Amino acid sequence: MKKFTCVVVDDDEICLSILSRFIQKTDDLELVHSFSNAIDAYPVLQKENIDVLFLDVEMPEMNGLELIRALPASPMQIILTTSREKYAVEAFELEVSDYIVKPVMYPRFLKSVEKIRKKIKEYEEMAIVPNNDNQYFFVRSNYKIVKIDPKEILYVEALADYVILFTTKEKHIVHFTMKGLEEKLLHFKTFARVHRSYIVNVTHLKSVHDMGIMIGEKEIPLGRSYKQTFLDRIETI
Repeated sequence: MKKFTCVVVDDDEICLSILSRFIQKTDDLELVHSFSNAIDAYPVLQKENIDVLFLDVEMPEMNGLELIRALPASPMQIILTTSREKYAVEAFELEVSDYIVKPVMYPRFLKSVEKIRKKIKEYEEMAIVPNNDNQYFFVRSNYKIVKIDPKEILYVEALADYVILFTTKEKHIVHFTMKGLEEKLLHFKTFARVHRSYIVNVTHLKSVHDMGIMIGEKEIPLGRSYKQTFLDRIETI
């Protein structure tokens, strides 16, 4: 069974303890961090791939809504917990997954968990949406379906259970496997796998050296097992 990684952020020690215990007793959830304030949580949430964030609203120095706005776009599911209902409209404008009014009881907690299970499943199923003429495709990124023109992709980087598509305009974080995306990009002749963690669009290639590739200002490693196939590919384009 896949476990969803969870973080709890709450300045109320009792609520922090209760939510941590609820996560630990739920089979498909795994508590990886708990914080008593948003400032300590912020750098961790920036760096790590977290599936679910249980987040208090009212906290000193940085509240939960401010933390959400400060974080980069990601597929992370957010469940807000608060003792007041007045934040509900603002919370859903920020596209949180659910909003629980304290005190948090286990049946209500499970209802939220079921909601995020469905959202994550939907996100994974719709991560890459096919298009029959193969001129473009769609990805689900940051809770939206985004049209991707393959010509604008610079490179793709694998990151745990996600792939990041870096384009000439922006980047998109997609819950998808590198292998699955590689198969999708085979329809477009300009893409090559150059490392277990990278696929590049050779039309944006600036230079190649023994152990790396320059795509724009980004230096990408060239894996030994991919090197010859990559060199053969660029000779035929």
